[in-house]
Amino acid sequence: MFSEYQHLIDLSDYPVSWWKKVIELGEKIKENPKDFAHECDGKIMATLFYEPSTRTQMSFQTAMIRLGGQIIGFDNPANSSVSKGETIKDTTKIVSSYADILVIRHPVAGAAKAAALTADCSVINAGDGGHLHPTQTLTDLLTLKIEKKKLSGLTIGMCGDLINGRTVHSLCKALSMFENDKFIFISTPELRMPAYIKDIIKANGSTFEEVDTLEEAIGNLDVLYMTRIQQERFASAEEYLAQKNTYVLDHRKMLLAKKDMIVLHPLPRVDEITVDVDDDSRAMYFTQAKYGVFARMALILTMLSEKKSTELLKGKIYNAVKCDNPRCITNHEHYLPKSFRSSGDETLLECEFCDERKLI
Repeated sequence: MFSEYQHLIDLSDYPVSWWKKVIELGEKIKENPKDFAHECDGKIMATLFYEPSTRTQMSFQTAMIRLGGQIIGFDNPANSSVSKGETIKDTTKIVSSYADILVIRHPVAGAAKAAALTADCSVINAGDGGHLHPTQTLTDLLTLKIEKKKLSGLTIGMCGDLINGRTVHSLCKALSMFENDKFIFISTPELRMPAYIKDIIKANGSTFEEVDTLEEAIGNLDVLYMTRIQQERFASAEEYLAQKNTYVLDHRKMLLAKKDMIVLHPLPRVDEITVDVDDDSRAMYFTQAKYGVFARMALILTMLSEKKSTELLKGKIYNAVKCDNPRCITNHEHYLPKSFRSSGDETLLECEFCDERKLI
């Protein structure tokens, strides 16, 4: 199923050459932001944020304002017709007719793709549940390019809630496309990286290992990507509390790290990085958030300047098959097509909205 508009739902939908083009533009903007101050004069960006956000929402707004554009939208669905039961289809159909580009953040996996199916402008996925976060990945890649001077030959540690961490899912998929990048996943068994992400890493020729403690991995890392234990993704308070405070980066652990290792975090942090780490020159998470504006300025310009159609659904419709993921948008918005991919084995399907696998 094609859309006549260009969308960014998953960074993997684009070749690495496209990512590099956006990153290079982000570097140019960082060096001379005033040169781009009127690039979006007369343009309108709609931001539909169905769940709380500080950095992603404000960095998109700042990016559009610095480009000369204007903003409409909401940051609380309770203040919109969503509170009356309006579907994503109807909300995005209406709002996209008012805007040149639409940015959506939603707590349910696959929501951005659902929005793009009927939107009348380009759609950018600003995070869909615990699934993907491609614009954070562009921010992370820009940060690595500036601070490490390269995107290949890195050993990257991912620590914390890896099963629900949409930022680490997107970043792993992206960095595995670069030569000689190695991943070390640091988490409890309950929070391990999903199997489909590990399969993608292997298919792209990268390697990974899984460890239980931060201490055993930190000395080998070029990059440490910390994540918080996401309370909102757990079914109960008891499950969350069982994992809370498992991984905490502090000054003592930083003594075990390389002198040129950098620490990234998509933020917000809760208690997984102590404040004494903030003064360490290797702590790059606040700088990383600043670079997010440049990355999103570059993305907005790229999306508005390119006139390409996007193939949103490439699989087959199985009307009698239901996705097993309760957090998939197809189990919330029932008009959506039950579209699944297969790798030649018709007994193993993968949902095109949330990537959940299903045996039939």
